[in-house]
Amino acid sequence: MNFDALTSCFASAACSVTQLSTGLIIGMLLFLVASGLSLIFGVLRVTNFAHGGIYMLGAYFAYTAYQVTGSFTVALLAGALGAGIAGVAFERFIISRVYGADLLMQLLVCYAVTLILDDLVKLVYGGDYRMMGMPAAFGTAPISLGGGFIPSYYLFMIGVSAVAGLLLWLGITYTRLGKITRALAANPRMVGVLGINTSLLYGLVFGIGSGLAGLAGALAAPIRTLTPGMGLSFLIDSFIVTVIGGMGSIPGALLASLLVGIIRSLGAIGFPLFTDGLMFGLMALVLVVKPTGLLGRESV
Repeated sequence: MNFDALTSCFASAACSVTQLSTGLIIGMLLFLVASGLSLIFGVLRVTNFAHGGIYMLGAYFAYTAYQVTGSFTVALLAGALGAGIAGVAFERFIISRVYGADLLMQLLVCYAVTLILDDLVKLVYGGDYRMMGMPAAFGTAPISLGGGFIPSYYLFMIGVSAVAGLLLWLGITYTRLGKITRALAANPRMVGVLGINTSLLYGLVFGIGSGLAGLAGALAAPIRTLTPGMGLSFLIDSFIVTVIGGMGSIPGALLASLLVGIIRSLGAIGFPLFTDGLMFGLMALVLVVKPTGLLGRESV
């Protein structure tokens, strides 16, 4: 533990701005992944352990599109859409076979798919580390704020993540499709009796959740090293976020993601050997005080 370093960082405006912006970046990327994970669980009641693999696919799809076209816009779309399509295929051909099955069966199936995706990436791209590189549009001087400097790409990532999260919340809360989706989560049999194609809705929800993970992977590609298995650590953090925020709660996922992001950023300075312990400790505390999560609701 290094309380002196943490205190010194808080005393320095430059350090505080840098660490908080880093925490926001981690938090908003986690929010994209965790909101998709939370959406899938909230509607389908599936603990999608393959979600990290979908995040990885989004990063590699974006990398490939950028290498071919040189357009970062195309890369973002390729990452999100490619991951969304992969998620729909996964739901239709694999996960739909284990709806209502034992939790262990779902976890084993998802873990098997994760291993398969990792090996497929190795076959296509090899096991070497790859880096997309920063798009030329963001090759500008960092923005000065409060004595600290924030790269323009960081602000772009925060903005895209916030917009995506807002659109998801608005869609679920106010649109007809969102209301049907919430009804599907509450009583799927009744929704089916009303003549609505529940299988199509399940695929759509899985596709949207996977697309969010793919978008996070595409956004992370310019600043993270791409390697098979890169989604595992992000998946673990995402599960921590969904537990802290409340399974199925999008606002809860946002709140928990920001908390975890800031803990990771500041913990790297004050508790470099205990950062993961801080996150799991927070999760344990929330489970003891409020088992449903910060913004989760009791099951009816």
